[in-house]
Amino acid sequence: MMVNENARQAALPPPASRIKLVVSDMDGTLLTPEKQVTHHSIAAIKALNEAGVPVCLVSSRPPNGMEMYFEVLGIDTPYGALNGGTIFNADRTIRSQLSLDPEAVQEALDMLKVHHIDAWLFRGHEWLVENETGAYVEPEKRAIHMQPHIVSSFAGSLNGIGKITGSSADYEALERQELEIGSLLEGRASVARSSSWFLDITPSDANKGHALRQLAAFYGISPSEVACIGDMNNDIPMLKLAGLAIAMGQATDHVRSHAHFVTDSNDHDGWAKAMEQLVLPRVEKPTSDKTAPEATTPHGA
Repeated sequence: MMVNENARQAALPPPASRIKLVVSDMDGTLLTPEKQVTHHSIAAIKALNEAGVPVCLVSSRPPNGMEMYFEVLGIDTPYGALNGGTIFNADRTIRSQLSLDPEAVQEALDMLKVHHIDAWLFRGHEWLVENETGAYVEPEKRAIHMQPHIVSSFAGSLNGIGKITGSSADYEALERQELEIGSLLEGRASVARSSSWFLDITPSDANKGHALRQLAAFYGISPSEVACIGDMNNDIPMLKLAGLAIAMGQATDHVRSHAHFVTDSNDHDGWAKAMEQLVLPRVEKPTSDKTAPEATTPHGA
């Protein structure tokens, strides 16, 4: 970890002693690398529900790709799709939504095209794709159980866009474009990678910190009473606001530096361990017969 990251972590306020809401990322966090949910995580959500603590999800996914998990998770709460730019009510109706300025959309598309990065547009429940044979289209269709709308050109589809995703197997190119497009659209868009192969461009206020505020307000509580957990750069805005910030074990040092604690990775039940060892003790009295997986380590350990 670099010195400035050590300093950032050292400057964090103490973690909250009382938690009333959990706001969680999905991919790389709640979901395993195979996009599954473990029985330990389901049990942890049930325990949180029984303790009166709702679990809300915020993801860069479109709404369809989130809703497909709700039944197995046993949740019926508001959620933030498209990196938090669109907030949905529990009945799946839109509560609020933000969209990119069409000029910013065009500038981002031009940059992605120059660097040979496939671009996708998301608007409400629509997923728009120009290159149907792009490397990540088929995997994404399977991952979110959604079919894209294939268009010959994005020219007539620049209004009402909630998210642009750049997809590429050239991870270094995406990392560079995170900085370049971020600089180009500074003040007009939020630009962050949601995975090594996806770069998400959303309205400037459409980040997971915005979603946290919206969800906390829905429940009438302060962000300081919210526990947040994530693994990528696009999770940092909510980690910075949360009363209890938790990074996944596979997160980079940069992401970890914004967290009070680091749990195990998403292929070793890190999400369930974080809920059982860090969150539940802050919402209910531990009982002598409660067992939990080994693991969470204080940040910096």
